Order: sequence, then C-alpha cells, then structure tokens
Amino acid sequence: MDTWKRRAGGYFAFVLFVLIFTAVVYRYGMRAYEGDAVTMIEAMRFSIEMFTTTGFGGDSPWESQRLNAFIAVMDLVGMVLLIGALPVVVTPLLEEAFSTTAPTSVDGDRTGHVVVCSDTSRSAALIEELDSRDIPYTIVEPNADRAVRLHEAGRSVVCADPESTEGLAAANLTAARALVTDVSDQVDASIVLAAKELAPDLRVISVVEDPDRERYHRLAGADEVLSPRSLLGESLAAKVTTALQTDLGEAVAIGDSLRLSEVSMPHGSPLAGSTLADSGIRERAGVNVIGAWFNGEFEAAPPPDATLSAGTVLLVSGRSDQLERLVDLTNSGTRRFGAGETVVIGYGQVGRTVAETVADADLPVTVVDREDAEGVDVVGDATEPETLRDAGVETAQTVVLALPNDTTTEFTTLVVRDLAPDTQVLARVEEATSVRKMHRAGADYVLSLATVTGRLSASTVIEDRDVLSLNQQIEVVRSRVPRLSGRTIGQANVREATGCTVIAIERDDETVTQIGPDTRIGTDDELVVVGTDEGIREFEGRFT
Repeated sequence: MDTWKRRAGGYFAFVLFVLIFTAVVYRYGMRAYEGDAVTMIEAMRFSIEMFTTTGFGGDSPWESQRLNAFIAVMDLVGMVLLIGALPVVVTPLLEEAFSTTAPTSVDGDRTGHVVVCSDTSRSAALIEELDSRDIPYTIVEPNADRAVRLHEAGRSVVCADPESTEGLAAANLTAARALVTDVSDQVDASIVLAAKELAPDLRVISVVEDPDRERYHRLAGADEVLSPRSLLGESLAAKVTTALQTDLGEAVAIGDSLRLSEVSMPHGSPLAGSTLADSGIRERAGVNVIGAWFNGEFEAAPPPDATLSAGTVLLVSGRSDQLERLVDLTNSGTRRFGAGETVVIGYGQVGRTVAETVADADLPVTVVDREDAEGVDVVGDATEPETLRDAGVETAQTVVLALPNDTTTEFTTLVVRDLAPDTQVLARVEEATSVRKMHRAGADYVLSLATVTGRLSASTVIEDRDVLSLNQQIEVVRSRVPRLSGRTIGQANVREATGCTVIAIERDDETVTQIGPDTRIGTDDELVVVGTDEGIREFEGRFT
C-alpha cells in the first residue's frame, strides 16, 4: 500500500505539472499567434477541459498552425495520462477493494484453541491432526501473503508477529489450551518468552532442530521441548542394522507378547519377485501380514497374489521370535556388513544421529557432507558420482540420505541407485508429499520430518490421544471409541470405511489379540488401530 501511495503521488504531481505547463504555453500561443491575450485562469480552464475531454470552450477554432500542432500533441499527452491512470491509480484501488485480507485478530470469545506459530510444512501435519479431532486452532503467521492463502483455504489464521506479545494477544493466547511453535531454534525461544510473558500458566510446546539447545528453550519457559530430528535419525539408524538384527528395537509392543513391526524387503532378498502366497511368510515365520507399502503406496490386507519386490515394506504382527524368523527370511542370501559399507550422506542433526547410533552398534560408517567438519569422512557434492564413489557407495550395504533439501535428496537417490542397484537406500525428507517421489526414485524406506513432527506435536497437545508409533511409516493409536460400543468388528466396518485395521482390544487388564469379525466391542474397551496418517485421521474423525 505504501508503494501505491508513492506511485499515485508521483503520478498526480506529474499531471499537475503538465496542466500548468499546457496553460502557460497556451496563454503564450494565444497572445503571440492569435492576437488574443487570455488570462492565466482562462488558460488553466482550457487545459483542464482538454485533458478531461470535456471540450475546448469558445476558443476554437484556431488560425495558427503552430497552436493547432501544439494542441494536437497535448491531446495525445492527455490520452497517455488517461491510460496511465488505470495501472497506477485505478487498478490498485480496485484490487485493494476486492482482495481478501487475512484477519489481524480472532474473536474475543474464542477459547480452548491451540495457537500454532507459524505456517510450515511441519505445522500443516499438526493442523491435520487437530482437524481430525475437531480441536480449534489459530495460526499466527507474520507473512501477509501466506496468511491470506491460509485464510482463503479456510484455516483459522491471524496475520501478526508471533514473537511479540501483541501478535500473540491477537490470537487470544490467554484463553488458549496450548501454544506450539516450530520455526527455528532462536525464533522459537523468542516466541516462548513472549508467550510466557502474556500467559505464564499456558502450556507451551517448542520444537528444536538441535537437541543441545533444549536447555535454552527450557530456560525461556517451554513446558515441553520436542526433538523430532533426533527421533527420525534413531529410527533410520535402527533400519540400518536389519541385516544383522531384527526391527525389534522399533517394534510396537501390543500387550505382553504381540509386537507390531515394519520389515523391509532388501535388494537381493530371496523373497523378492514372489507373491505373498508363494513366499510362505505366514507358514514359515508365523507372522500376520496386516499391510504393505508397495512403491510408497500403503495397501491394507494385501491380496495373496500381491508381488513382493525390493523396497516393499511389510507391516506384520507376531511374537518377537516370529519377527526374528521373518527378518532372517527376508535377509538370507543378502550381503552382510563389511568395512565402510554403511554410508550416511548429510551430517545435519538427522545424519549425525544416524552415524553416532550406527557407530555405537560397532558397525562401520562413512559420512559424506558438503562441508568439512569433525566426523565427516568425504567432503563433496552428494549429487556427483565421483563423491559417492569416493565414499564407497558402490560396495555399500546401506546408504542413508539425510539431506535437508527434498529435491537434492531425490536426485541423489537416482545417482545412488545408478551406481549401486542392489544397495539398500533409506532416506529422510522434509515434506510428506515427497515420500512417493522418493520411492519412485528408488528409495527402499522413507520417513518424512513433517509427519514425525506432526505426530509428536499432536500426541503432546492432545492429552487423551495415545500414539504408539511416532517414527514409522504407519501410525498406531490406542483409542476408546464409545460410538462403536456393542458392535462387532464386522459391523463397525472400520477397514472398509477408513483403511485402518483393528489389531487388538485392551479390556480391563487384558489385551485381546485374536480379533475376528465377530469380536464385540465393549463400552470401556480401547481399540489399538493401525493405518496411514490419513487413515488414522479418518478413523478419528468418524468414530472418536
């Protein structure tokens, strides 16, 4: 708006100059060439009548060719000024009048909401979780354009500075149930300070990139400090060791004996290329296949003729010994770890966590990064084949991509897959929408930081929501569902309606794991449900 005012002011100043200039020259021309001495007021009247196209008064016609030529030129100038007024003055005014503007404050009656600072891919995952539970929220977004887009998309947003008490007051922070901030470590600390100044008793949750900075957020007043990057790194590190041990470190415990786990089908696995029925997984390992990821697409209860391939991730349940047998089946015949056969590309927080965890397990690891630092073995561009050859990617058992940019990660995956077709590729991405592209590029297992952060934040904000899996491709929740009380599993129709599967029922002190269509749901039962993030949100929206 300030730019428009400067442009409009300059335009009107120029128009005034042209009017005066035309009046002065016209007065001189009338006296010199027409022999008619007009006053300055009369000359100004002529100039205004000409440029407003209302006529030339009683002065026309003129006998002097010089004066006629001058008036013709000024007619053209007037037309140019008239046309120029549209983009400079009229159009911005119309756009301002009809454009959408984001609110600068919320209704003073709004209470019990979650204040989210501010609009990022990670906060979007949290918003979707809140929407599924019908929990009100308000996003405090300082960028006007992003705030407008959120407002037009139907989000509750205020355009304000979240680092100021005034901006947080605009979101009615004192009446909120919690505040969640995930911008950057320094900005988040500033937001926490402002929030505690305005509402000392409010529950404030911040997200840190570097776990070493948690203490500063605590000093600022944060009640909960989350570190999803470390959690994501630990999860990828656990996947690295699957050739030597099972996924039991990442398995979700259901009751005393049942375990739920994701088991990857590595390149070179003897089961790759066979159908689910021909693999004999159920008979040989004793596990139940609940679902599977095929090229990034989750399929609940895959059919017997579904083909297993390198990169397929099975979601299975069973006892610990049964899971161990399945991992032996999927990995038998594949290469074992050797010196330098685990390559971590990217040495940020996620990459550092992976490298340290793998090293602590006495497994050799080579670290690649663009910048030289302590712990980095190969310095160079990960998208260049020469850099990856120097790191030993061609003979590596596993490559972990921990790069901060999704586009770079996708391209690096293509380069790695070209150099080492049989190497297991694990990756982190920022956006949840990048997961499918990564699988198409050739990644075997992909975790999204936005998804992990959204789950972690939602499980912290929503106190009655029990999330059992925070750092896997699938989500497992424990939930009481009064709407389904008295129905059987078959009547509830959960899988058909949401794509989720009920794998257990917790009843009093007992965990029922033998679930069939005739299993009846009691009033106080808690269902253990597994599915994709979208499926779980659909389940919660329909039934909880």
